[in-house]
Amino acid sequence: MEVILKQDVPGLGYKSDLITVKNGYARNYLIPKGLAVLATESSKKVLAEDKKQKSHKEEKILKEAEELAKGLEALKIKIAAKAGTSGKIFGSVNDIQIANAIKEQHKFDIDRKDISVDGESIKELGEYIAKIRLHKDVVVDLKFEVYAE
Repeated sequence: MEVILKQDVPGLGYKSDLITVKNGYARNYLIPKGLAVLATESSKKVLAEDKKQKSHKEEKILKEAEELAKGLEALKIKIAAKAGTSGKIFGSVNDIQIANAIKEQHKFDIDRKDISVDGESIKELGEYIAKIRLHKDVVVDLKFEVYAE
């Protein structure tokens, strides 16, 4: 079944993509949750017209994302966490804390949903790399350090 995505869906596609998925996945998950609409002839024509109009705006957004990526690559973020003597953190460091640290230390406002860390969360002191998706074509590797308070 062909559907048109209304939002970015991780692992599936980006907004306004025309994709083919299994019938049950579309009918039972994507369409009821408002993530996609059925790709009829009229909706395909509307999609084509929207893509024409958005192409100019996309170029501008892409350039802004690339400039922001250059600024973020050079940054070094430090995140304080309470830890024991063995280097294990009490709790964990996640994408929310990374987003807050970027905002506090360097005044860049990054949405926490655009940040992903290898594994689910960080439970030990050390240096790590987070992937920040600024645009569907621009992904930045941000180095950060977790140190004991």
